[in-house]
Amino acid sequence: MHRPPIDAETDNPDITEIIQEKLLDAEIPGFQAEFDPLEAERLGAFKEDALSEQDALDSTIDHVAEVDDERG
Repeated sequence: MHRPPIDAETDNPDITEIIQEKLLDAEIPGFQAEFDPLEAERLGAFKEDALSEQDALDSTIDHVAEVDDERG
């Protein structure tokens, strides 16, 4: 079933219905529901929750100290 893409510039109430239909379709075993990028974003598929670069660097300092202690 072909559905029209979501228009990011308009807040069309049909968009919610289309997404709900696709989510129901996705529950059918073997069916591969396709979501366009705007639909996926609206569903929260691209939520950014990664560590910041500084947090990642800070976390490696403790690890290096533990390795040095274990080696004696």
